[in-house]
Amino acid sequence: MSPAVSDAVTVTSAVLREWPLPPPGVGKESRGRTVVVGGSVKTPGAVLLAAESALRSGAGKLQVATTAGTAVALGVALPEALVLGLPETDEGGIDPVCADDAELTELVGGAHAALLGVGAVGEDSVRALLEALVPRVETTVVLDALGLAPVTADVTFLHHLDGRAVLTPNLAELAIVLDADPAEVEGDVGAAARELARRSRCTVAAGGGESWVAAPDGRCWRDASGGAGLGVSGSGDVLAGIVTGLCARGADPTQAVVWGVHLHGRAGDRLASAVGRLGFLARELPAQVPAVLAEVEV
Repeated sequence: MSPAVSDAVTVTSAVLREWPLPPPGVGKESRGRTVVVGGSVKTPGAVLLAAESALRSGAGKLQVATTAGTAVALGVALPEALVLGLPETDEGGIDPVCADDAELTELVGGAHAALLGVGAVGEDSVRALLEALVPRVETTVVLDALGLAPVTADVTFLHHLDGRAVLTPNLAELAIVLDADPAEVEGDVGAAARELARRSRCTVAAGGGESWVAAPDGRCWRDASGGAGLGVSGSGDVLAGIVTGLCARGADPTQAVVWGVHLHGRAGDRLASAVGRLGFLARELPAQVPAVLAEVEV
């Protein structure tokens, strides 16, 4: 791995005010189209968390592609979204034959940012789907959870996007993608994130008790907001959704990740103050994001 990180920028609201997000437009199209592709009959909630988080971060238009068996329920839960139901595998995930679906290709290719893999099941199926779909589009992509499978198999998978890509692994996934010892990764998350960013040419967000962001050009940021309460099921889906929404709004991927990590952490801080350091739920985080955005941008 890369040597230990000693030059990371500590993220604060003041740092972000010096790096303002693109100003929002008036109409929904001016704030970008977000598409979320993922989910399964076992984990439909991951898509819900990510999709709502994209809207809460200011994205204007939302589209979702998920398994046919959960599409209607998600459409009711997300009345703001277009929801496309896709054929399922025997495991209850998205069938990779969908890569040839013209409507899916049009959704992803026409989006300003696409979140791929959130809540997906079946590593081989997810890998096959993304390996067929992603090379056909020039959309900014965010890969989460099993969406990282193609990068694990080939770290150059996203090189053709010239940096318009984000990876949001948890620490276990980070170790797997790097083929590194988990203890070594946990011992220096910043160095591991920087190494993956270098190899993949993507911006990488990873963290445990604190979060690290690494850009392909070697820049690195550390964010200590959020605390232990963010270590809860679904929290990563929220982060991935926030980052995707900010990309759709026009932020470049690295800016979107640095801002997204801080908004996610500050949302956790707000809930910790109201509920307690532990015990708040990932589903409670998205509603905090608009207020945190307003606070940071003042």
